[in-house]
Amino acid sequence: MNSTDHTYPGLEEALSADRFASYLGWANGDRNQAIALYTLNVALSESLQAPLHMLEIALRNRIHHVMAAAHGERWFDEAAYQANPVQTDMLTKARRDIADARKPETSGRLVAALTFGYWTAMVGREYEDLWQRTLKDIARREDGKGLVRKQFSRPLAPIRTLRNRIAHHEPILYWDLPKHYEAILQLTHWLSPVAAAWSQDVSRFHAVYPPDGISLVRSSAIA
Repeated sequence: MNSTDHTYPGLEEALSADRFASYLGWANGDRNQAIALYTLNVALSESLQAPLHMLEIALRNRIHHVMAAAHGERWFDEAAYQANPVQTDMLTKARRDIADARKPETSGRLVAALTFGYWTAMVGREYEDLWQRTLKDIARREDGKGLVRKQFSRPLAPIRTLRNRIAHHEPILYWDLPKHYEAILQLTHWLSPVAAAWSQDVSRFHAVYPPDGISLVRSSAIA
């Protein structure tokens, strides 16, 4: 499509008036600024996808590696490791998805099919004892010392919410994105320093995030 009109007439209809209203509110009613904010939101969401991708992959693989070594390749079949009821539903759905794809269920396929929510639940308070016995081995600080569960789980919870907002194309401009970006890298480094190095190398977050921060007019339109 060739167009020289960068005011994008009718964009509100494509986005929905309700969605665009948030950006209009933050721009104090300035439509052009609202479009600029929407564009920035998309660019920042895109810049966080690779680091979030690596964190999710590293987390699930480290948990599975450690749990399989300690409790067997099919550890997730044990009721003791479904302490959070939501995990049982997630496991059922993952198995159904594999069956619907007409593929044999293997541990690798099941691990890959389970959602980020499943893996973040594995470091929840229901698994405090398991952390101390087994899961503590998934991560190490830079000095080689271990972590208490809350050091790992506390920053992970908002990161999961941020990931879901990005996946559903929701606004993230009002989040403290630099803080959460650093937390993503920190968690990834604790899991795998080389994975964190990759994330830093491919991420465009610092190139996209405005050096002077993001200025938003506070509005009830915030979603």
